Amino acid sequence: MSAQVDYAQAGELKIGQVGIANLRVRTLDVDRLAGEMRERVQRAPQLFARAAVVLDFGGLSQAPDVETGRALVAALRAAGVLPVALAYGTSEIQALSEALGLPLLAKFRAQYERVDGTAAMPEPARAEPAASAVAAAVTATPGTSPAPAAPGLVQAAPVRSGQQVYADNRDLTVLSPVGAGAEVIADGSIHIYGALRGRALAGAQGFEGARIFCREFHAELVAIAGHYKVLEDIPAALRGKAVQVWLDGDQLRIEAQGRGPGAEG
Repeated sequence: MSAQVDYAQAGELKIGQVGIANLRVRTLDVDRLAGEMRERVQRAPQLFARAAVVLDFGGLSQAPDVETGRALVAALRAAGVLPVALAYGTSEIQALSEALGLPLLAKFRAQYERVDGTAAMPEPARAEPAASAVAAAVTATPGTSPAPAAPGLVQAAPVRSGQQVYADNRDLTVLSPVGAGAEVIADGSIHIYGALRGRALAGAQGFEGARIFCREFHAELVAIAGHYKVLEDIPAALRGKAVQVWLDGDQLRIEAQGRGPGAEG
């Protein structure tokens, strides 16, 4: 009899608000985790090559020992990404971070605790997007975050390569194109009335009801509440079309629309 194949991923990767990825380790298998990350880098090198990654061991029954932690960090670096921190957890995680010479980021662990239904620890004040990437890092959290209530942010000028526009606790409407290498982020939904060639991240603080509407779809990456797809994952038939992106359970759905942003059909 042939051996049963395990299709479950050893690590769940989610994209955070400022492009830092959160790798939640589900199975502590160094070779397997490195292989999965190497495959992601090979499929989308412009997005994941030398990407900053936060390691989250909160899904394991116990923290890795220092030797395993060092082996994992080295293997991930060899796979093409850069582990920059550990997600906050137990005292063992804190000791591990000190031994590995990596900082702790409390934000990641606090948000996962909400998912598990236990008490969330106080969170640090969120930095503005202009702050350094590590200081401002937040990860999207599946959960029941309330819909943004503030008036939407309207971006009239084109968003060019290297630029980032962030709608804090509200929707974002972009009246011009979003260029390759640019990033538009909203805690609510995103409406783009031009071509999307860069990245669009909606529901950045975990609002799963957020959506992305785009009149001309060429996105490098789209994400809702951390669930993402890169260009290589998107059917060629959708490229250049008006599309709607939303989250259906744990699956990111992308469908062509008959009209521009805001279409319901």
